[in-house]
Amino acid sequence: MPLQVRLPDDSIRQLPDGATGTTLAESIGPRLAEAALGVRLDGGKLQDLGTPLLDGQKVAIVTSKDPEALDLLRHSTAHLLAQAVKRLFPAAKVGIGPVIEDGFYYDFLVEKAFTPEDLAAIEAEMMRISREDLPVVREEMPRNAAVERFRAMGEQLKVEVVSDIPEGETISGYRQGDFYDLCRGPHVPSTGKLKAFKLLHTAGAYWKGDERNPMLCRIYGTAWFSQKDLEEHLKRLEEAKARDHRKLGRELDLYSFHPEAPASPFFHPKGTVVYNALVDYIRELYHKYGYREVITPQILDVSLWKTSGHYENYAENMYFTTAEEREYAVKPMNCPGHCLLFGSAKRSYRELPMRIADFGRLHRFERSGVTHGLTRVRTFCQDDAHLFCEPEHIKEEMASFLALLKEVYDTFGFHEMRVALSTRPEKRLGSDEVWDAGEKALADAMTEAGMAFTLNPGEGAFYGPKIEFQILDALRRPWQLGTLQVDYMLPERFKLRYTRADGHEGQPVMLHRAILGSLERFMGILVEHTAGAFPVWLAPVQAAILPITDRAHAYARQVQEEAQALGLRTDLDLRNEKINAKIRDHQLMKVPYMLVLGDREAAAAQVSVRHRHAGDQGVTPTAAFLERLRDEARTRAH
Repeated sequence: MPLQVRLPDDSIRQLPDGATGTTLAESIGPRLAEAALGVRLDGGKLQDLGTPLLDGQKVAIVTSKDPEALDLLRHSTAHLLAQAVKRLFPAAKVGIGPVIEDGFYYDFLVEKAFTPEDLAAIEAEMMRISREDLPVVREEMPRNAAVERFRAMGEQLKVEVVSDIPEGETISGYRQGDFYDLCRGPHVPSTGKLKAFKLLHTAGAYWKGDERNPMLCRIYGTAWFSQKDLEEHLKRLEEAKARDHRKLGRELDLYSFHPEAPASPFFHPKGTVVYNALVDYIRELYHKYGYREVITPQILDVSLWKTSGHYENYAENMYFTTAEEREYAVKPMNCPGHCLLFGSAKRSYRELPMRIADFGRLHRFERSGVTHGLTRVRTFCQDDAHLFCEPEHIKEEMASFLALLKEVYDTFGFHEMRVALSTRPEKRLGSDEVWDAGEKALADAMTEAGMAFTLNPGEGAFYGPKIEFQILDALRRPWQLGTLQVDYMLPERFKLRYTRADGHEGQPVMLHRAILGSLERFMGILVEHTAGAFPVWLAPVQAAILPITDRAHAYARQVQEEAQALGLRTDLDLRNEKINAKIRDHQLMKVPYMLVLGDREAAAAQVSVRHRHAGDQGVTPTAAFLERLRDEARTRAH
C-alpha cells in the first residue's frame, strides 16, 4: 500500500510502502538526496535517514543547514575515529565518544598512550574509511543479546555501558563495514559524508570520571562540513593557544601555580593589581545599586551545612576539619552565612530588600582531572551577593540586577550575551509548587525585560532554579559568567522571618546573584579575551618611562613622580639598554603606553608617546599626556 507524507511546505508526496527518509529525498531530486543527512518526523527529534516513514507524517529532510546537523556529523566522526583505531590497534578497547563544544572525543583502553605519529596514522585511516563510503546501519536488540555481543567482541567497557542503560530503554547499535558500536544515534547515512576532520590531541581520562577506574586514552578531534570551515576553526585554535591564560599568566608575571597548593593560584604583584581593580570596580557599583558589603567566617560548624542542605547534596565538593571534637566545614559558598546574618535580628519590611555582598574566599574540592588554570580552581572569590526581599518585589529586584549586569558587561566590551533558564534537577529540595513559582518568576522577569532565553532542563541548583548568562569573547567562545537564582528553600530551612506591612509575619525570598562569578575564572577569561593587553584601567603598568640616555634619568624620575601623584601605575626603566630593546621588552609585556625621553623632551617638559598597538603617537607635553592617561583610566575606556 502506498503512503502519503506531508513536506514542510505542506505539500503532499506519495511514496511506496516501506519508504524511508532516503526514499523521500531521492524522490524529490538528486541534489537533495546527496545533501540529506537525516529526517525530522512531525517536528520531533533528528532521526536516521533510513528511518521508515508512516502514512500521514510530516517529514523534513535534514541537511547541513539544520542547526543540529553539525552535532550529527561530529558524532558520526567519533565513530569513524573508533573504527580507524580498531583497524590499526585491534587490542584497543573502546569506551564512549560524545560530541563536545566544537568537536568530539573518544576514549580507549590501551596499554600505551597514543603518540602524535599514531594520531597521524589514525587520521589517514579515517580518510580511507571515508573514501570507502560504508553504509551506516542501525540495529536494535534486547539487553541480553547486546551484553553477549559485546562480551564476545572482548569489549568489556561496552558491556558496562549496556548494564547502565535503564530497563525498558531501547538498546541500539550502528554497523559500518567491519565495525560495530553501541549508540543511540542518529548518524549520517554513510562514512562518505565525513570528509573535513582533524584529530587534535590526546589526554588521560578515568573511565566514568572515577579515579578508582582504569585510566583511558582520550583522543580529541573536530569535524566540519567543509575544508574551509575546518581550516578557519584550526586558525581559531592557534589564536586560542596564543591567548591561553596559563601561558600569558607566566609570560606577563601575573600568577603561578605550585604543587604544594594544587589548583590554587598565587597572584604576583602585577596580577594582584588586576584582581584588586576588578574588586574595586564592583564595590563602586555596589554603592550605586544599594548593596552593603559584609565579611563572614570561612570555617563554620557542620550543623550549618546540614541545615542548608549542602551536607546532604554537596558534601563531595567540600573540605572538612575537626577541632575540639567539633566538625567544621570550609565554606564553598556564602549563602548559609548570609542566612545567619539576616536571622541575627528581628527584620521589618522597611529593611527589605536587604542586599548583602561578600568577597569572602571560598573553597571547593574539584577533582584534579577537571581543574584548569584559573578557570577551574579549588580556592576562589566571587562577586557574590544575596538579596532578601518580599515575594512581590522579585521582578523589581531582578530588573535592577539585569541593569547592573548590563553595565558591567558593557564596561568590559561584552556586548553579546546568551541567556538560559536552568530548571529543577532530579536531586533537589522543596515541593514542585515551590519550584513552579521560582521558575515562573525568573521566566516572567526575563520576558518583561525583553531578553530571549533558552531552557536548560534539570540544570538548576538543588535549592532553586537559576538564570545563567553567557558572554562571547574576542574569539566568539561562550563563557558562562553571571547567575541569578530564586530560592524559597533556604529562608524556610533557616526559619527566616520579617514583619510585613500588615503586621503579620512573612518569609522572605532569597535571590542568589553573581555577575563576574569567580574572580579567578573571570580574570582567566579576561586574559584570553584581551590576549593579555588589558585596558588602561586594569593594566598592571599603565605607562613605561623609557629614558634614552643617562642624562634623561633625572627627568624620567620627575615624570614618574608626577604620574604617581595622579594615581597612575608606571614602570621606570633605567637599564643600560638601547631604546629599541626597552620598547620591545615593554611591548611584549603588553604595557599600554611607552614614554620615550631624551634631551629634547627633558628640555621642553614633553614625552614622546608610543602606543602598544598604534605605535608612534608623536610628542606631547608631559602634564597633558598624564591627565589624558588618568582620564582614560578613570572612564574605564576599552
